[in-house]
Amino acid sequence: MTDQTANQTDLPIFRMQKMYIKDYSFESPNAPKVFLVKNQDPKVDFNLQLKNNKLDEDHAEVSIHITAKVLDKNNEDSVMFIVEIEHAAVFFMKNIPQEHHDRVLAVDCPLMLFPFTRQIVCQVAVDGGFMPFLMEPINFIALYDNAQRTEKDS
Repeated sequence: MTDQTANQTDLPIFRMQKMYIKDYSFESPNAPKVFLVKNQDPKVDFNLQLKNNKLDEDHAEVSIHITAKVLDKNNEDSVMFIVEIEHAAVFFMKNIPQEHHDRVLAVDCPLMLFPFTRQIVCQVAVDGGFMPFLMEPINFIALYDNAQRTEKDS
């Protein structure tokens, strides 16, 4: 029975402990004129950055920083709105082999956090008077794999 207990204490543990907004900005510089334009065709300039920071032996902070500038495609001088968010979470990671840490921080953590980030951004667009701004799902596995390939090639 003690061997089983010892083996269970060595099992990997991974979970999100706390989620929070570090920075958040929404602006609609052309309001209220932007609401008077008919047949707007939005174009989105989108930028995503991931950051991680080891806090202690078992905890890491992972943040998603998104900047989205939504323009009227028919009049690119007309900014509909700009949203910036740095959304973060503290993750508990225990007994995870060191060789897996980078992948967990770059893939698993953002996969857990992004749906909440997406909802916050969607809601602020609605609260700002616009249609819901639904960001496409992001393939964090492909982003990580591409970064690894690029790193090997250089």
